[in-house]
Amino acid sequence: MSHWFGYALFIAGNLSGIAIRVPHDSRNGKIRVVDDRKGKLEISLLVVMSIAVFILPVVAMATPLLSFADYGLSPGAFAAGVCCFALNLWLFYKAHADLGTNWSATLQVREGHSLITNGVYRSIRHPMYAAIYLLALAQACLLSNWIAGPATLVAFTLMFTLRMGPEEKMMVDKFGDEYLAYASRTKRLVPGVF
Repeated sequence: MSHWFGYALFIAGNLSGIAIRVPHDSRNGKIRVVDDRKGKLEISLLVVMSIAVFILPVVAMATPLLSFADYGLSPGAFAAGVCCFALNLWLFYKAHADLGTNWSATLQVREGHSLITNGVYRSIRHPMYAAIYLLALAQACLLSNWIAGPATLVAFTLMFTLRMGPEEKMMVDKFGDEYLAYASRTKRLVPGVF
């Protein structure tokens, strides 16, 4: 199977993800921030994520610079990538829709922020992160390149590891015992597992 099938699906999936996020970003950007914990580390992690999700795949697709790391795309990997992308887009959409005006791309609390515990948040605390992991798995399956393929998986694991503690602390600071009770009955990424 040609690696171009994987690249085409990857591009279509990323464009769909951007289409999901842009309206939320536009709307929520107009709401006043009341607690901003965005620091240099988070900005650096977002830059690394941008390189992994956008730059390396484009370099792999449009130039010969990473061609030494190419391998053949198998039908099984393509099918797994399709499934991961479909789940990613559904969960990404649901997480944004359920959060509404409470969503922020960085560690920020906006005016009127409330704790969301319904919808997909009933089962897991961080469905948007779970969706990003699904995106990372889709990228690893669809981009048949040993560098560009797993780049987001590596970058997002680093980001998740370094961001989770500060984000959950921010939520405890904002919502106190209500968030602690919510955290005790939900898992972070996979319902009933982790």
